[in-house]
Amino acid sequence: MFFTFPEDARWNAEAQAVEFGVGIGEYEGVVRVPRDVFRRFVDGAVTPEKCIEAYHLHRTQFEMIVERKLRQRQLTDDGNVAITGRDLRASQNAAVSSRREADRSAAGV
Repeated sequence: MFFTFPEDARWNAEAQAVEFGVGIGEYEGVVRVPRDVFRRFVDGAVTPEKCIEAYHLHRTQFEMIVERKLRQRQLTDDGNVAITGRDLRASQNAAVSSRREADRSAAGV
């Protein structure tokens, strides 16, 4: 599967979320990441500008979460994707586990 992520990240004031596009085949959707999710990345006030900056700094991680959610068909009622703090924690835990397995393999354990 070939996913596309246009360079279109923007702040949605009504939803209080960063939004960005995703496409795969004929599907084109919107991904929403609420302001609260960015608290783990931002020191101080979680402003729209800081959320957009944090999105760009952690873009790969967000895109990997979106790919997983689309493969598992975890869409919102409107056919889009919502990323929660739980998704972010699961992604970070999976990355830690992968690094541990790689370290064990390298050590011959």
